[in-house]
Amino acid sequence: MIPRYVRAEMGRLWSDARRLEWWLDVELAVIEARESAGELPAGVSSRIRGTARLSEPRLLEIESEVHHDVIAFLSMLAESLGDDARHVHAGLTSSDLVDTALACQIGEAGRALRVAVAGAQRAAWDLAARHRATPMVGRTHGIHAEPITFGLKCLIWSEELGRDLERLDRSLAGCAVGKFSGAVGTLAHFSPALESAALARLGLGVERVANQVVQRDRHAALLCALAIAGGTFEKIALEIRHLQRSEVREAAEPFAASQRGSSAMPHKRNPVRSERVCGLARLLRGYAQAALENQALWHERDISHSSVERVILPDAFQTLDFMAGEIAAVLEGLRVDPAAMQRNLDAGGGLVVSQNVLMALVKAGMTRDQAYRLVQEHALATLDRGAPFRAALESDPRVTAVLAKDRLAECFDLAPFFRHIDALYARATGPGS
Repeated sequence: MIPRYVRAEMGRLWSDARRLEWWLDVELAVIEARESAGELPAGVSSRIRGTARLSEPRLLEIESEVHHDVIAFLSMLAESLGDDARHVHAGLTSSDLVDTALACQIGEAGRALRVAVAGAQRAAWDLAARHRATPMVGRTHGIHAEPITFGLKCLIWSEELGRDLERLDRSLAGCAVGKFSGAVGTLAHFSPALESAALARLGLGVERVANQVVQRDRHAALLCALAIAGGTFEKIALEIRHLQRSEVREAAEPFAASQRGSSAMPHKRNPVRSERVCGLARLLRGYAQAALENQALWHERDISHSSVERVILPDAFQTLDFMAGEIAAVLEGLRVDPAAMQRNLDAGGGLVVSQNVLMALVKAGMTRDQAYRLVQEHALATLDRGAPFRAALESDPRVTAVLAKDRLAECFDLAPFFRHIDALYARATGPGS
């Protein structure tokens, strides 16, 4: 990912330098397990840990000659280990090292990503709590529907982010496995007990049955979970973009005192962070597609997945981490305008209660079709010509013949729309649940 969309800590966790550190840790876990089992002399692992030197420039120099990154890594290590180098990578194949280290790297980055997504959920929850009773118009198809509260909208975001965290946890757990079962997964050079012991030192489970690689359905599930979480962030960002439109102006991104919205138009205050999030979500869906295509490899393994993963895994984690930070900052600083929400709610002249009127007329004895046609007639007149909806109903003899004036007035009371809001909040799990 280009530096513009990478936050420092997530960038560090996916750096080549960190990958080499994990490679060394994996090799040491195997050596320590073998030493504990009595296969190696006591002290070998601590000696290697103390003398091993990692040099990214040197690795790249060797790789330019041998055209194999793991061989280059082992050759680089051998330069600092001397005779102890013979104990490194014994009985392993390259994918034992690479896939197991990748599981460690995914786990570490996943823990950091979880914190970022949870921060965004907390910001959504805080907005939901603050605006539980802030009324606004609900919209379906972009058209005024019935009243809701802004808090309820934010509560939906919080709940969905909670599900994103659950999906993330499941998929990370699915990737927390490694293997030391060799070139085709038969454990020809390593015992099952030793494999389990070495992986346990890394905090990983065992890929119970493998070929040369950890199976890529695990990574496909992970990238799908990241893409779905990205879709949630896009959903939130898209809503904020709509609410910030000049014709709506119910909510807006934070805008710094020194910020500029346009090189040409000084009045512009654009939802640029939300737009950025919407754009980046498209990348995550592309990465998920690539991960799904990585599942099918030739026979016991080819490397068609490898080049793809070098791009999509770091980029997907860094992208979602960046999006989480953007959404959290937007929600924490969101400029909410309850007066504008009320103004837009009132703008339809009571059209948002059309279903109330429909139900009251039906209850009073009209057929549903008759009532629907009557209410729709006045509603469309209000939309098309600005005719006052309530006054038109009050003066229509077809209405007054079956519906008392006080009963019609009750239809325009908005309070009943909100009577179960607290019950909906009670159903919510909230952050950290």
